[in-house]
Amino acid sequence: MRHYLQGGDHERIMTTLSLSVSFEFSSSHRLYRSDCSDDENLRLYGKCSNPNGHGHNYILEVRVSGPLQPSTEMVMDAGILKRIVEQEVLEDVDHKDLNRDTPWLEGRVPTTEVVAQAIFERLSAAIAKIHSTVSLDSITLHETRRISVTVSK
Repeated sequence: MRHYLQGGDHERIMTTLSLSVSFEFSSSHRLYRSDCSDDENLRLYGKCSNPNGHGHNYILEVRVSGPLQPSTEMVMDAGILKRIVEQEVLEDVDHKDLNRDTPWLEGRVPTTEVVAQAIFERLSAAIAKIHSTVSLDSITLHETRRISVTVSK
């Protein structure tokens, strides 16, 4: 998206830029539905329904977009974005059991899709509260090197 600013003898093109920051965290979880039997859960979720759970070393990529801020020459201060992600997400998930320790996932099956969607909702709201010209574009949650989920607006 381009915006044009008229100024002096020239026109300046205002483009939308994106800033991406990556984070790592480790969590455990168990995929199961309490309204299903152990056999049904095994059929639905395979080895991920193990009663003792299992863990992942996740990588979370967060991408925001907006115009270049004239006062800073940045889309958004990466340090501010880092603090938001730490407060809204990492404090609740890093070295935690997603089934038991993360209130905003309570009552949900913590699949990568569900976790990614919940992270997107939390970060989108938090960024909107502090920054009127920047928005959350997308998050990608990598469960493994080969499996990831992207949520975008």
